[in-house]
Amino acid sequence: MNETRAESVRVGEGADARDIAVLTRPGTAPGVFWLGGFASDMRGTKAEALDAFAVRTGRAFTRFDYSGHGASGGTFAEGTLSRWLEEARAVFDRTEGPQVIVGSSMGGWLALLLTEAHRAAVGADRSRIAGLVLIAPAVDMTRVLMFDTMTRKEKKQLREEGAVRSPSDYDPEGYLITRALIDDGETHLFGDRLIETGCPVHILQGIEDTDVPWKHATQLVSRLASDDVVLTLVKDGDHRLSRAEDLDRLIAAVEGVTAMD
Repeated sequence: MNETRAESVRVGEGADARDIAVLTRPGTAPGVFWLGGFASDMRGTKAEALDAFAVRTGRAFTRFDYSGHGASGGTFAEGTLSRWLEEARAVFDRTEGPQVIVGSSMGGWLALLLTEAHRAAVGADRSRIAGLVLIAPAVDMTRVLMFDTMTRKEKKQLREEGAVRSPSDYDPEGYLITRALIDDGETHLFGDRLIETGCPVHILQGIEDTDVPWKHATQLVSRLASDDVVLTLVKDGDHRLSRAEDLDRLIAAVEGVTAMD
């Protein structure tokens, strides 16, 4: 069995530098590259299930914590999509060979942003991204799922105080949403434009998801029209999709996009 390596990757320069905690399991290609959700960490249920899959199959598996999350440096309040995308690119560039990117919630948005950035950097015909598996992808979440759903009082607090707490089923204190996060998110919105990935995409979405409505996923599918896209709607599934049967679907999706490539 290939042992997991724990590493620290320095991202950014000067006062903006932060240490990103990375776990890498060496193995065969295509490897699996994990992008977690907002306020989550790399040791969650789905990431652990993917690691167990990597052990069984001998696949390479890479996961990391965004700054302000888990074992990484930095503070959560400093977090923006630009910072977390920079970290995702830095860690991805350390991988070798084809990779299946698995992104959960915010990680689904980052997966699409990372794919476009990687293809632009190396050329579409040299992309190492063999497939995408997106779990309740929160594309454009800073506007559509955060700012646009705030009350007038919350928007006023965000504008005047720079931050607001948003209620969450998974955090009794609610999620901290900063004005910097919302403003920065505007620079990464896909909007209605077509999204080119150049690889197979499988989306897993729970119908009972209260954080990312299932219609959000169906709208995304229409913007991925030029690619091989599979959408699996789980009738009784919630946002996390972490039950045993959900994890089986996740593993099958990873294997499926690899077969489609």
